[in-house]
Amino acid sequence: MDSATNIKTVLELKNLYKSFGDNHVLNGFNLKLFEGENLVVMGKSGAGKSVMIKCLVGLIQPDSGSITINDQDITTMGHKELDILRTEIGFLFQGSALYDSMTVRENLEFPLRRHKDKIENFQGTEVLVREALGNVGLANAIDLMPSELSGGMQRRVALARALILKPKIIMYDEPTTGLDPITAKEIIQLMRTIQIKYRTSSLIITHDVDCARVISNRMILLVDGINYAEGTFEELSNSSDEQVQAFFKN
Repeated sequence: MDSATNIKTVLELKNLYKSFGDNHVLNGFNLKLFEGENLVVMGKSGAGKSVMIKCLVGLIQPDSGSITINDQDITTMGHKELDILRTEIGFLFQGSALYDSMTVRENLEFPLRRHKDKIENFQGTEVLVREALGNVGLANAIDLMPSELSGGMQRRVALARALILKPKIIMYDEPTTGLDPITAKEIIQLMRTIQIKYRTSSLIITHDVDCARVISNRMILLVDGINYAEGTFEELSNSSDEQVQAFFKN
């Protein structure tokens, strides 16, 4: 619980450090994600966004610091504990990362098969799959292959897969990358709709200033491995700091 806002903190990175040899990527990075908010993290290429998110999902270990998700420190967890915790987190990969050899239905069934204990009635997966596809407006695509879908449709299916276990936290890695402006706006609106419908807490990594403007409740700018600046889109875009302004120039 954040004492200042009296809002529950669902995810926190505290004093996170990560280096690869002489390359110091994270240098005491701090972040708090509050319940029900959309938090955008922006940083230039190579700033450490990907390293930060890989630490968050347990793919790499930080050199020091803590990562707390739902009051559990994941840096001290074993693989089994991490797998259980990951069922509470949805992840939309950059580029969608659908399985090419599986139909849309099979892509969505995959996380259900891996986590049968999370589903009260595993025989009812059809209901869950159709509900998830309905949430993203693709109920009729259930038996198509990924190759038969447009880039925007693939992103929607990937979002449906991220939602199917009904996570309270969703992580988006560059959700609008590679999409045309119209499709990108549709994806952003869908993210807003999902936040409202399920009261999800979302961490969004993006270079897209328009995405940040529309979707963010709060923003963090990652510079030199630290949370260099933090605030609303309006506060940061009106900052007189040249390093902050660089993010908002065309």
